[in-house]
Amino acid sequence: MTTLLNIIIGGLIMGGIYAIISMGLSMQYGVARILNVSHGEFIMLGAFLTWTLSQAGISPLLSLVIVSPPLFLIGFIIHRTAFKRLSSISGGGAFEGNAMLVSFGLMFILQNVAMIIWGSSPQGYQFLVKSVTLGGATFAVNRLVVLLFALVISIGFYFFLSRSRIGKSIRAASQDPIAAGLMGVKINRVMALCFAIGALLAGLAGVLLSMIYQINTAMGMSYTVIAIIVVVLGGLGSIPGSLIGGFILGLVGSAVSYIEPSLQLVAYYVIIMLLLLVRPKGLLGR
Repeated sequence: MTTLLNIIIGGLIMGGIYAIISMGLSMQYGVARILNVSHGEFIMLGAFLTWTLSQAGISPLLSLVIVSPPLFLIGFIIHRTAFKRLSSISGGGAFEGNAMLVSFGLMFILQNVAMIIWGSSPQGYQFLVKSVTLGGATFAVNRLVVLLFALVISIGFYFFLSRSRIGKSIRAASQDPIAAGLMGVKINRVMALCFAIGALLAGLAGVLLSMIYQINTAMGMSYTVIAIIVVVLGGLGSIPGSLIGGFILGLVGSAVSYIEPSLQLVAYYVIIMLLLLVRPKGLLGR
């Protein structure tokens, strides 16, 4: 039972982070039609901004609030200056391919700028490292805090999309951008908001990751790959699917890591290969 509890809690912690990361990418692709390969670099930026603030004595929990506005603004400006222009000059289905190439360039720019600022050495800080015992299993307090905030952010974002006026505009643009535009939805602004919200969610995931793991400036790509797997698992463009898929992948990864940590990513790819063969649209695909 102790082992099972360790696997479940560990899986929920990583699943919550995966869900936040993947919901952001799903927003960017499902609405703005941008497969943002640089998504993981915003995770890295969120993590290193939090580490920098921690060196000044600022709590990582407060960093969740401090880091959010600049990352949102960076995402919004990038879309308005690069991807909006690219959309206007790319005809037909060329935009998605061109946008992915631009995001590759953005990935290398952000990664190298981060290396200039913070270097390539791993960094970390101490935060709530005391342990508590639950059901015979021992957990660091920081991991339980990360789980709590991951759940709050994931569920809060889902209700934002389903209940708020902006969320309804985003869902309308996702389903039929032309019809939504005719009904008064400002499509270009909504797409920029989706990209910015995706960057914001990635940054929040980076803040949470920095609380429990060491970070480095090359960490982004691995999380981008995981986010793509989760998005495909849940269904392209499906926010609930990304939420569910993130927790499924987290639990599977936790179970596999207990047996053999080096097989974690292998297990992820096996899952996605089987899913594509059995249900290509994903769990909740449209």
